[in-house]
Amino acid sequence: MKTLRQYYTFSLGFTALCFILAAWYGWASTGSVTATLGILWIVLVLSILEVSLSFDNAVVNATVLRDMDPVWQRRFLTIGILIAVFGMRIVFPIAIVAIAAQVGPFEAISLSLNDPDEYERIVAGAHVGIAGFGGAFLAMVGLTFFFDHDKDVHWIDTIEKAINKFSNVPAVEIGLVLSLIYFVSTLLSPEDAITFLTAGVLGLVTYIAVHALGAIIEQREARKKAAGEIVRSGLGGFLYLEVLDASFSFDGVIGAFALSNNMVIIALGLSVGAMFVRSMTIHLVKTGTLAQYRYLEHGAFWAIIVLGVIMLLSARYHIPETITGLIGAILIGLSFWWSVRWNRKHPADASQQVE
Repeated sequence: MKTLRQYYTFSLGFTALCFILAAWYGWASTGSVTATLGILWIVLVLSILEVSLSFDNAVVNATVLRDMDPVWQRRFLTIGILIAVFGMRIVFPIAIVAIAAQVGPFEAISLSLNDPDEYERIVAGAHVGIAGFGGAFLAMVGLTFFFDHDKDVHWIDTIEKAINKFSNVPAVEIGLVLSLIYFVSTLLSPEDAITFLTAGVLGLVTYIAVHALGAIIEQREARKKAAGEIVRSGLGGFLYLEVLDASFSFDGVIGAFALSNNMVIIALGLSVGAMFVRSMTIHLVKTGTLAQYRYLEHGAFWAIIVLGVIMLLSARYHIPETITGLIGAILIGLSFWWSVRWNRKHPADASQQVE
């Protein structure tokens, strides 16, 4: 059995490396101890912000990952983390600027380093579309968990049982998300409303497409299994997790500009959070924590619904990322405490649950 330290050794080492790089970059670019310390402080705050926003991400990742083939588990925790760190925290903001400003990637990188204020303005200008896409995708993830006819464990009984009564209604969660997207669009200017509606629909289509791909792959594997072949692929789950991680990353990337508009500083701070998501995911999968605490998943998926709604509303209203992270942490903390209480009241059932 691994100790807690062993699960987080790599992330702690990666954190140390990021802070060393931040110190080197700060000194090389400013030549001032005070300015370098200021950069290190911003990287620290960004790291804490990203980690606080990542608890629910890690729980949901573990929920999907525990049912995946071990080969695809390793691929997600290796290739997937490279996509999360390099792709979403570095390439994604540059791609936004390149598309919005209609410049090449190298010009976008030059803009981020030499004109950070303009870089920040362009990224912030793309927020309406990002909020529509990410909010719609995350809202679908959270609602699908609760609109499940086979779901028989409920944390917030009154609400979750009421939701469960409508779980047999086809596409009810899609209707709810579309209604919310339309409502938010009515609060926006005509130009922003079109952008928001388009992005929201694309978020829904992406969610449906990823799950459709997963269903097709599962059917193919079922036929192979029936023919005597033992072949399992987690490609559908892998793609789903990558899109999910990207959706979780949107608010952190955009919110980081409240602290700094320097691409290097933002990338270093957010990358630390991405690595801790990986460690938390491994910890949850390997120790079977989700099985030990029966309501932990519920707290995470409620946090995802809240995050999705906040992202959608952020197209019109500014909602500080600290509030988003705090709400998620509170929901997960409460679900953990409720799980501990349930385990104490039902020790026999709790032991069977772990097995």
